[in-house]
Amino acid sequence: MGQEKKMTQPSSFRLRSPSLNSIRLRKIFDMFDKNGDDIITVKEISQAMNLLGLEADTAELENLTKSYISPGNEGLAFEDFLKLHESLGEEYFGFMDATNDEEEEEKMKEQEESDLWEAFKVFDENGDGYISARELQVVLGKLGLSEGDEIESVQKMIGSVDINHDGRVDFSEFKNMMRSAIVKK
Repeated sequence: MGQEKKMTQPSSFRLRSPSLNSIRLRKIFDMFDKNGDDIITVKEISQAMNLLGLEADTAELENLTKSYISPGNEGLAFEDFLKLHESLGEEYFGFMDATNDEEEEEKMKEQEESDLWEAFKVFDENGDGYISARELQVVLGKLGLSEGDEIESVQKMIGSVDINHDGRVDFSEFKNMMRSAIVKK
């Protein structure tokens, strides 16, 4: 009698809002795709995970991804990446399809709010309820993004969503920014 292996992940692993999830997945894909060729290789995935402090066994990553790589490609195209993500969600996390009833819709709204809060906390490193330019710069640097080297760029990013002009982003401003990014997509 074999035991089924289940992974426990925070609820923020997969956002329940399809539009938020699509944006998040594209950003993750682009972050992994260091050379910008619209293909992420096992090496690129491994490098990105290491930058985030996650250890990844290359052989396991190869085994996990090989059946999702389209013929003729050396890595995952975005569509392949989506299929892999969907498969992992179904296999390990038992995601359910959303229904249209009001109760499920309310749960999805609550989940979206929770997901946004979890995302906000990633940037709010000191937990004071605000994202400062310095905190944003640190996170961007950890992700290997060039903006992490330029405080002026980071300050402009903060300024573009800082509605009350206090030089930092609170949760309400963060939510507005994320929701407007969804509408523009």
